[in-house]
Amino acid sequence: MSKKLDRRKKYTRKVLKESLVTLLSQKTISKITVKELCEMADVNRSTFYTHYSDQYDLLEKIEEEIAEDMNQYLSSYSFNVEEESLQMTEKLLEYIKDRQFMFQTLLNENGDPTFEVRLRTIAQRFMINNWLEGQQLKEVDMTYLSTFVVSGAVHVIKEWIEYDVDVKQSPKEMAELINKFANEGLSCLE
Repeated sequence: MSKKLDRRKKYTRKVLKESLVTLLSQKTISKITVKELCEMADVNRSTFYTHYSDQYDLLEKIEEEIAEDMNQYLSSYSFNVEEESLQMTEKLLEYIKDRQFMFQTLLNENGDPTFEVRLRTIAQRFMINNWLEGQQLKEVDMTYLSTFVVSGAVHVIKEWIEYDVDVKQSPKEMAELINKFANEGLSCLE
C-alpha cells in the first residue's frame, strides 16, 4: 500500500510541476493561480496544498530539484585538469539541452530571477575553478572575473536555448565557443 501511495505522490508532484512550467511559458508566476494549476494538472486544491503552500513554493521546489540534479549530474564526471573546463561546460550544455523546454521557461522573462542566480552559482563552481588556478589575482579580482565570465556564459546559453538547439551549435561546439571567449576574450576576434 505504501508503494502505491508513493507512486501517487510522485505522479501528483510531477503533473503539478509540468503544469506550472507550461503556465510559466505563457505568463509570470504572479499571474498563475493555484486553481488554474490544479485544473491543468487535474488534481484537487486540497491535494495541491498537501504538497505545496502556493505556486511560489512549487516553483522553488522545481528550482531546488533542478539545481540538486544538475550538481549530481556534473559531480558524476571526472576529467583531467587540462580539459576540465571544456568538458564540464559541454556536460552542462548537454544537461540543459536535454531539458530545453524547462530551461527556456525558467530562464525567460516569466521565470524567477533567482533561478538564473542558482544556475550562475553552479556554473561558477564547475566551470571557473580551473580557469583561475595558478592565476596571480587577488581574491576579490577572482570573484569579479568569475562573475563576469559566468554571467556572459549564462547569457550565451540563454540565447542558445531560446531557439531550437539542434539547428544551432551542438553542446560540444557551444562549449568550445564559451571556453574560447572566456580564455581569449576579445582577442579571439583578431
